[in-house]
Amino acid sequence: MAMVLEAYVQGVSTRWVDDLVKALGLDGISRSQVSRLCEELDVKVARFCQRKLEGSYPFVCLDATFVNVRHDHRVVSMAIVIAIGVNADGTREVLGLDLGPSEDGAFRHAFRAVWWPAA
Repeated sequence: MAMVLEAYVQGVSTRWVDDLVKALGLDGISRSQVSRLCEELDVKVARFCQRKLEGSYPFVCLDATFVNVRHDHRVVSMAIVIAIGVNADGTREVLGLDLGPSEDGAFRHAFRAVWWPAA
């Protein structure tokens, strides 16, 4: 299942996922099974992104990297911005993430407005 989800994240088509599963010597997997697994992953990610943040974070760092994602039925390169906070105990925590066309100032500002509207 981890391979199926990784393939999905990398933008591999459901047809190719079936071929990958068979190449591993396993029974094939249908497109509907792949879609169902991916929908479950989307729900988990949405739940994570919508959770309420508890406590304070004296230090917050934003970083971005580019990844290939499916967008409008094609695979394109987009920026994923990740906010990592450090609490008073020094523990790091991923506070949020978002996907955008670039990591320019406008995107970072919009990202910050979602995660820290009072800032």
